[in-house]
Amino acid sequence: MIDGVVVKKLKFIKDGRGKLMEVIRNDDSFFTRFGQAYVTTAKPGVVKAWHYHKTQDDNIALVSGRIRFGLYDAREGSRTHGEVMDILMDEENPKLVHVPRGVYHGFKGLEREESMVMNVPTEAYNHGEPDEYRVDPFENDIPFDWGK
Repeated sequence: MIDGVVVKKLKFIKDGRGKLMEVIRNDDSFFTRFGQAYVTTAKPGVVKAWHYHKTQDDNIALVSGRIRFGLYDAREGSRTHGEVMDILMDEENPKLVHVPRGVYHGFKGLEREESMVMNVPTEAYNHGEPDEYRVDPFENDIPFDWGK
């Protein structure tokens, strides 16, 4: 497990009308602040990776579909520097992944339809100076195989 990464198992609360799932709460041990909330999608087989942040943490949960979520600890001085994590996220086993700043992350859509992911980062997106540092999903030094 990469230092600082938290995987929170989520659950649906069901009744006769449907279901509800609490994703992130301000009393979660890893919660520090709210920046914004957004959703993003990935088409089947598409890899949306790799990037990391210098100032924000991400809190990512699957809304629909199925994805493979990858993480890589590139933080110098981290006790888990160089480690990778590979997490399957689907609707049957919902979870939220807390991604600390400095950890590369991304995901690949695995379903026949688009998969949808929600992120609640600790900072609002700054369009003028984005806190987003990217490398190519396949051509890089990260020891993770997306299964080209």
